[in-house]
Amino acid sequence: MNAFKNIGELRKELRETRGSWQVSSHFNDDDVLPEYGLGGSTEGLVLAKKAPRVDFKKLFKKPINNPFLMKRWLDLELTKPTKKLKKLLKHPSEAPADFTKPKEAPEPPPGGAATRVDWRLRWGWAWITTIRDQQGCNSCWAFASTALMEAMTRIEHSVWTTRSEGDVHKGVGKVCADLGNLDEVFSFISSNGQCDPDCFPWTAADITYTPCADRNGRTVKIGTTTWIGSINDQKTWIDTVGPIATWFMVASDFGGYGGGIYRRTASATDAGGHFMLVVGYDDNQGCWIVKNSWGDGWGENGYCRIAYGESDIDLYSKLGLRGTNPDPLTKRRLHNGNLIESGNGALHRNFEMLATTSNTKVRHWWREGTPPFPWSKAKKFGKDAAHCPTLTATTYNRNFEAVYMTTSNRLRHWWYGQHDHKWHNGGKFGPGDVAGIPGFIQGNYGSPANFEVVVRTCDGRLNHWWRQNGPPWRWHDGGRFGTNIALSGATLVQGREGPNGNLEVVCVLADGQMQHWWRDDAHGFIWKVRDTFGSCITTPLVMIEGQYGAEDETSMGNYELCVAVGGKVQHWWRFNSGDRRWRNSTTFGRNVKQVVGLVQGSFGFNLEVVVLRWDQKLQHYWRDGAGWHEGAIIGSA
Repeated sequence: MNAFKNIGELRKELRETRGSWQVSSHFNDDDVLPEYGLGGSTEGLVLAKKAPRVDFKKLFKKPINNPFLMKRWLDLELTKPTKKLKKLLKHPSEAPADFTKPKEAPEPPPGGAATRVDWRLRWGWAWITTIRDQQGCNSCWAFASTALMEAMTRIEHSVWTTRSEGDVHKGVGKVCADLGNLDEVFSFISSNGQCDPDCFPWTAADITYTPCADRNGRTVKIGTTTWIGSINDQKTWIDTVGPIATWFMVASDFGGYGGGIYRRTASATDAGGHFMLVVGYDDNQGCWIVKNSWGDGWGENGYCRIAYGESDIDLYSKLGLRGTNPDPLTKRRLHNGNLIESGNGALHRNFEMLATTSNTKVRHWWREGTPPFPWSKAKKFGKDAAHCPTLTATTYNRNFEAVYMTTSNRLRHWWYGQHDHKWHNGGKFGPGDVAGIPGFIQGNYGSPANFEVVVRTCDGRLNHWWRQNGPPWRWHDGGRFGTNIALSGATLVQGREGPNGNLEVVCVLADGQMQHWWRDDAHGFIWKVRDTFGSCITTPLVMIEGQYGAEDETSMGNYELCVAVGGKVQHWWRFNSGDRRWRNSTTFGRNVKQVVGLVQGSFGFNLEVVVLRWDQKLQHYWRDGAGWHEGAIIGSA
């Protein structure tokens, strides 16, 4: 039972005791103190004083993906990398030309511990997903674990992801009246991964757990969890790894919290256990910075600052997570052309690439995601590829799928089974007059989602085809559009505008300009022109939707486009969250015949490009905060 009958009594006690926090301003004095859902069981928790110390030197022997954190490890002298590794882990010195960093406090000096860390904004980037609401359900453990999953996927792979609290809530067999703990939820995730809300949504209703048919291919998987006991270890973990989940004894006054440093009032009584996510700390204010799951109208826009040791927040160990492995659906907008980043390898960031050989076969290449980043040849397949295939990964058990133009002007589909590690012929489809590089994605429509292809045909138009990914598994002609089109490329993206996310594609016109098209799904699925830009373009192009400009998991990133012009690469980008205009940021490279692949992967927010040179060799380029760099010559196409 609440110790305070109404908000007025709570305000009075805060004034009398000179409390360091304020009651939320949207409450009137005669309002009843609100009660929110809790649900945090202490089962499985480890007392802080009994948890072993974290051996950070051992933990950091193998670097994680985030280059900003690698720099922090070097500053803290937690590892001693070779000169070669130091060069590979070079910290970005400045933002790219198409991104402006917000103002923030500087990092601590080398060797010094940070006195304040806040993952909501660090190094000019946002890392924490939006506030959720458990809607009075006793499901805080599901929300805290999901918030941790999303944060660590962002930190380790530089991509926003949205995971479903409902997937773990119902996956472990709970209803809203039940309590829960972190051990059982992460045991479930370790065995099954965690899917997105479109596969199985969050709901406070007690419904049957019936996830989508392709759940296995749309789950983020995890590596290890660690109980962190000492306050110093917890701060070091937050500073050098990421946020941590915490248990907290909610007092009867906590529902009225509206800002400041929370310390429970003398009259408050225990209301129940609660799990939340610690996203930072501030030694100057003596508090943890915590993400709650009671909606963004509570507290400080859904967050709170809790004094160290307050309400048993430091009684038990806090839980950290490492080794997230994003699914293809999470990363689907971040690659195009013949190059993808898969979940394979020790750090779940291997590159996979397909290239056409001199005898029209397709060669599968892959690059290990750890230093020294060697490229290796895998098996050849097919015998009728006219150009480099367009490659993607799908929700079918994370299989790779590819489409290319054949030597007989058709389209052919191949797929790589993760179950047998072999390429399988999916057959020919489409029109008989294909004359370009196909754009190819798994989109939003259907469950499992349909495949979508847009390619140039001999009549100078674009032709849309789609495959229903369910019985009878047939390809359908979606119609032709456009005129005077000279080249198509791997530029098909399922955008974020419109009721389902419009399809977006860029082609090259006969006059050498690029033309951006979009499909208006809300008004009859009609293709319309957005922009015409550039000049003197005579080669196919590659486009992705990246992470620049995406402020959270719900917002749209900029389009990034690369195309070869005059033996070099032009990089273009579209400011999707601003004026929506295309800009040519820079030109780089040499001896470039054609751009064949573009990825924004787990190496910070770097762009990765593969080009075909005039000598028919493939070469890698990459961009960090210091600009574009010439990478390895991979081998002959």
